[in-house]
Amino acid sequence: MTALKQSFSWGGFAQLVPVPQLIRAAAEIGLLGVELVPQEHWQAIKDHGLEVVSIDGHCSIQEGLNRREHHQRIEREICANLALAEQWGIRYLVVFSGNRAGLDNQAGIEYTAEGLSRVARRAEDAGVTLAMELLNSKINHKDYQCDHVGWGIEVCRRVASPAVRLLYDIYHMQIMEGDVIRTIQENHAYFAHYHTAGNPGRHELDENQELYYPAIARAIWQAGHRDYLGHEFRPLGDPLRALQHAFELCRIVDNE
Repeated sequence: MTALKQSFSWGGFAQLVPVPQLIRAAAEIGLLGVELVPQEHWQAIKDHGLEVVSIDGHCSIQEGLNRREHHQRIEREICANLALAEQWGIRYLVVFSGNRAGLDNQAGIEYTAEGLSRVARRAEDAGVTLAMELLNSKINHKDYQCDHVGWGIEVCRRVASPAVRLLYDIYHMQIMEGDVIRTIQENHAYFAHYHTAGNPGRHELDENQELYYPAIARAIWQAGHRDYLGHEFRPLGDPLRALQHAFELCRIVDNE
């Protein structure tokens, strides 16, 4: 029997639930991993049988890989975090294009690919994936450049490394493009990882938002994804009940 692995992002929950209770509850729910969590908690997470799935690869969403003047700094930061990821068995470093700030899309693709090419071999050697996150530039991250799947895929093609892929954030891409299931079906080879949240609002995966997550989770599974689906919403109600509901909603089990 195999199942779609599920994780959750630390920031939306750690401010609402005491840390020991949160880690213990996550394990009891059936979640297998935690994302974007400060290093001080990694050992406690491991002690509860959970995995640290992802961490940020470098500082700043706004000042990212699409500027050559940032490449040297970002390379140092990514290499340091790759060493940590290799040591702790962390699968993904999340990386960012940065904001446009007047840069046209083709130049942004070229410079971002150059920046990722500087560290791609190191990531391959470490067995870690650099997952560039797709974010919306309409509501939450104004002017962010990697805001469409096609842009991100072109960067991946230019780098041509199995260690450089995309983090397909369902909430963000629902805002920018919609057509979520077809996009997953047609482009899943470029998607290393997935994040959830309800739209609008980035809250619970409940009846007050427009995305139907059971079908989306099934599409991810049917596309051959056997890694993590990460919940990155910000609960308005009881956070642990919301996390339990999200887990059940996206639970895919294959008995074969």
